[in-house]
Amino acid sequence: MSRHRPFWFSILPTVGGVSLALMLLAVSPLLAQTVPQQTAQQAALSDNVKSANNPEPRSVAENAAPPAATAAVDPAAQKGITGKAIDKVKEVAKSAGDIFSRVPCQPPKGVNKSMASLPHVASRLVAGEPVVIVAFGSSSTQGYGSTAPEFTYPNRLAAQLRRKYPTADITVINAGKGGEDAPEMMKRLQTAVIDLRPDLVIWQVGTNAVLRNLDPGETAKLVEEGIARIQAVGSDVVLIDPQYSPRVNEHAESAGRMTTLLGNVAQLRKVGIFPRFAVMKDWHEGQAIPIENFVISDGLHMSDWGYACFAQLLGDDIIRSVGQIKLGVHVPADVRTYRPM
Repeated sequence: MSRHRPFWFSILPTVGGVSLALMLLAVSPLLAQTVPQQTAQQAALSDNVKSANNPEPRSVAENAAPPAATAAVDPAAQKGITGKAIDKVKEVAKSAGDIFSRVPCQPPKGVNKSMASLPHVASRLVAGEPVVIVAFGSSSTQGYGSTAPEFTYPNRLAAQLRRKYPTADITVINAGKGGEDAPEMMKRLQTAVIDLRPDLVIWQVGTNAVLRNLDPGETAKLVEEGIARIQAVGSDVVLIDPQYSPRVNEHAESAGRMTTLLGNVAQLRKVGIFPRFAVMKDWHEGQAIPIENFVISDGLHMSDWGYACFAQLLGDDIIRSVGQIKLGVHVPADVRTYRPM
């Protein structure tokens, strides 16, 4: 698969008679662009959400009204429709950028987390070479709970990295599939991840295993095997452990063991780990943020703000790793750095 993939827009509103070119001009600097995989739960998103799995917009001819109707359109009215459409798109895009104005995204204090160096993806960014990132996981990677595809964490991450490296060719592929955990993910690891030859794989795993009462030890063994296969093709890896949420907290013992074992696997395989459980717990217990601010009403999946802050903190770590390479601090992949976030 070629590394030179165009970024796709997550949403493209369709308005009869409106020029798609004008809408693209208004939206392109603002929206995050990724290549999400088709997933079974995509239909469960808001009715206002258009599937991100339809990257090819309909042609102008297909969207246009029949010739007779087009001839009857008042140019002044047409201009008004165009303006309203563009304003609506700008409004949606702006909400993606100012979400932290309501609740700031603050790095947790006193949460020690380990993030191994990401030499492969960092070196490619520094060298100006194309970078492919695969976000692998279940429904919280897919983006269940977000109100629009561009508000999922892979899209947020893509937008952040492109802001930081505006000339870089960065592709973020969303390979999340709701309801899965390590057993199901291992079955599609080759086609959904390895065959894409990614520079970085961000693997979110463990939550559904906790909810399904699967043995955390068996999950850890599968994840270790999967990481070894990913590393064999030269990819950097970052693990993401379960989320802190009411439904996960009902299985506190299993969740605690899962996060511990995933941390052990990361240390053994010398890969990065983002301690999502500890970070989200700090939002609530350390920063006094109500759970409903970052978890939706199902008590499990993250809200737009939750995905946004999670992506921001994860992106900050990736950017720091790139900064180390730029400064000549070539931290070996087997050296783990512990620091407060």
